[in-house]
Amino acid sequence: MLRVLGAGSRIWWRVRKPATFGVKVLLIHPDDPARCLIVRHSYADSARWGLPGGAYRPGRETPEQAGAREVAEELGLAVAGVPTLLDTVVTTLEGKHDTLTLLQATPTSAAFARSPEIAEARWVRTDMSALPAGESLSRWLEHALRAAPGRPDQSTTGSAHGAPK
Repeated sequence: MLRVLGAGSRIWWRVRKPATFGVKVLLIHPDDPARCLIVRHSYADSARWGLPGGAYRPGRETPEQAGAREVAEELGLAVAGVPTLLDTVVTTLEGKHDTLTLLQATPTSAAFARSPEIAEARWVRTDMSALPAGESLSRWLEHALRAAPGRPDQSTTGSAHGAPK
């Protein structure tokens, strides 16, 4: 059902081209800063890995509030403190004018519980210190997400119920 609604939304976006606002959260493992959490959303391309997040309305909440809310809704995780703003980008990738805010946060626990929106989630090893000087965060994330799913850190892969092994 979520996939059908997602596909219908993407078709509508291509026709109407609305302005939308979204957040994505780079979640750093609370016990190992060299690991982050990646997800596959059930309503989107099931082969594509990404970061948890979703839409928000700027008049109703800040990107930081939206990021914390999305992490709680999708993964049952609370974040420690206020998420840190990393970057804001504008994209038309999905046929809409989307202002996307990238945040970083550390959850209070590594154990997550996937909502129906999340097909799969896993902690993967991606050392932020490997970011070369001058390289953009979005380029680093693209590289890390492309490389990570093929070689997950098996000791930190979430189980079917989302709890770490």
